Amino acid sequence: MNDPHGSTEPTGLHPASQGQLRSARKLRQRKQRLEQGLFLAEGPQAVREALATPGACREVYIAEDAVSRMRDLIAAARAANVAVRGVPPEDLAALADTVTPQGVIAVCRAVDIDLADLPKHPRLIVLCAQVRDPGNAGTVIRCADAFGADAVIFSADSVEVHNPKVVRASVGSLFHLPIVVGAHLGNTVASLRDSGMQVLAADGGGSANLAELDAAGELARPTVWVMGNEAWGLPPEHAVLADRVVSVPLYGNAESLNLATAAAVCLYTTATAQRR
Repeated sequence: MNDPHGSTEPTGLHPASQGQLRSARKLRQRKQRLEQGLFLAEGPQAVREALATPGACREVYIAEDAVSRMRDLIAAARAANVAVRGVPPEDLAALADTVTPQGVIAVCRAVDIDLADLPKHPRLIVLCAQVRDPGNAGTVIRCADAFGADAVIFSADSVEVHNPKVVRASVGSLFHLPIVVGAHLGNTVASLRDSGMQVLAADGGGSANLAELDAAGELARPTVWVMGNEAWGLPPEHAVLADRVVSVPLYGNAESLNLATAAAVCLYTTATAQRR
């Protein structure tokens, strides 16, 4: 690895070699991400949060035409002893997952942990069951981070959490809280219940009402929210794992809420109840 504190004209950064770029490009493939335990984080906010997380970031690539607006990230990378490499804009575009790249991409180490390594005595956890849409998955992570959840857990048949679209939709929150992947739903629910948490499943047809549970003080308890698939919700075999199946009351004419919005409402309401 090149010395991250060195410099090369005209960018002031070490140029990336073709071999380094080839290695980074491989991480666009799911197989390579899983084999190497690495993934790409794209955009200033995601890279900033990766650099602020000890050990999360391995190297940073910055487009040569973006160096002047990335001075804070360059300084953060050097302070963290992370290599920063300058690349032509077309090479950065070849790494990017977006149509219009934002000029910076980091190679990061996988962030997921084992279920056994979750924080002790959690108060609020989100369990995503068969969540397949990467945008929804990333937004749920962001909501969990915003409302102070202790962790996010993804079942084995959910989207890959290091998918570029998941990473981008999380807007850096991926680096802020523990994330478990590949979880067996039944075993995970049993383990969390044994730790003293109630298990609530969000579903539009739920017999329990979120507002009524809140008014009764039920949401102040340590809570796991199970969020189901975007298209078919929670199948009966998953719904029976929960203590209650809960619906969000709708006062207008919308037929339903999408997954990420429902998660935001449930998490906000629960986090607020737990802080009263």
